[in-house]
Amino acid sequence: MEPGQNTSAAGIGGSNGTTTMGYQTNDGTATASEDSKENLNQVINSIQKTLGLLHQLHLTVSSFTPASQLHLLQRLNSLVSELNSMTKLSEKCNIQVPMEVLSLIDDGKNPDEFTRDVINSCVARNQVTKGKTDAFKDLRKHILEELEETFPDEVDKYREIRAASAAEAKRVVAQSQSVLPNGDAKVKSEL
Repeated sequence: MEPGQNTSAAGIGGSNGTTTMGYQTNDGTATASEDSKENLNQVINSIQKTLGLLHQLHLTVSSFTPASQLHLLQRLNSLVSELNSMTKLSEKCNIQVPMEVLSLIDDGKNPDEFTRDVINSCVARNQVTKGKTDAFKDLRKHILEELEETFPDEVDKYREIRAASAAEAKRVVAQSQSVLPNGDAKVKSEL
């Protein structure tokens, strides 16, 4: 990436599924996420160069004559050199590919099927979890209604305590959101 390019935040997938963020500093130097992108671009370029060398090697082998043996050896050496370069470049990249994706590719299938299956699985689990949450909310509402008929004073006290604790939680969240990462408090200007 050119030093003069303007970049803001960029997300790179971490090894544990998290996303790390990188930002350009005031002096124009790039952070780790841009280095990761550059490393990945170098590996991609090396892969493309290797594919081109393989194609050239295929053409050389398919039309092989004893006179073209030196040319064949030069292309083989170029391929080995590029594979070595690709290996060194790939050590700088921290990308993990699930084995299921590689299996799909080996089977001649589209790796996007893996993404689709993962998303469908997440949607299904989300629906199950939402159903459980809704069931617990209904149960809580039903129990509270039954308790209110039997113990109205205690339920009123319970609701007052819940309201006070909810207000306190909102106040704490609002207060924590008004603090900047460096510890300074945000100041709202009145217009």
